[in-house]
Amino acid sequence: MRKLIVVTGGSKGIGRAILEKFAGQGFDVVTCARNETELADLEKSFRKAFPDIQAYTFKADMSEKLQVKAFTAFIAGLGRSVDVLVNNAGYFLPGEIVTEPEGTLESMINANLYSAYYTTRGIVPLMRQNKSGHVFNICSIASIKAYANGGSYAISKFAMLGMSKCLREELKNDGIRVTAVMPGATKTRSWEASDLPDERFMTIEDIAETIYTANALSPRSVVEEIIIRPQLGDI
Repeated sequence: MRKLIVVTGGSKGIGRAILEKFAGQGFDVVTCARNETELADLEKSFRKAFPDIQAYTFKADMSEKLQVKAFTAFIAGLGRSVDVLVNNAGYFLPGEIVTEPEGTLESMINANLYSAYYTTRGIVPLMRQNKSGHVFNICSIASIKAYANGGSYAISKFAMLGMSKCLREELKNDGIRVTAVMPGATKTRSWEASDLPDERFMTIEDIAETIYTANALSPRSVVEEIIIRPQLGDI
């Protein structure tokens, strides 16, 4: 049976690039998103580009705990082992801690941290059954570097890195690897309003390639943390 990768928030951007990279290497894929049209587009695209693989999709808002649990129940219902989990779902809102709108922190924590927390709790037991697997948490340069206008987004990403460190210690004796990925500015929809040239951004394909390469190492090694920045530095 083919290996299986689960990527949350995979209908576009980094998540979709990861799915495409792994599908191209023979993995079946599972993903979720809030937008049914984007999920349908993904399924259609994958049937054409990767006719031999199975692409499973599920509509879910990963900032809602019950919907996260429904997604992980859907995966468990497939009756398959999970080889790779990428906690990618989340979004960015700029703002300062003391002036950002009320509720911003709760929104960021729900989407960027709790989504990964509850997805991991639902998926890791499937990995433990086989004493193998790899969890990638998409953190951010904001996980290690404070910057103006980072606000609650940075708080959520600092917490995501902390969760990754704890999870690695908890799972290492189960043969499950945990990698925190901290990308800098990457050309996604979050930067659509920017007038900076494309050369100042990393590509989503570079992030996907990095994750695939880290997973391809033997089970005897784990890349604990990946920091990847644009060649010309942070934006």
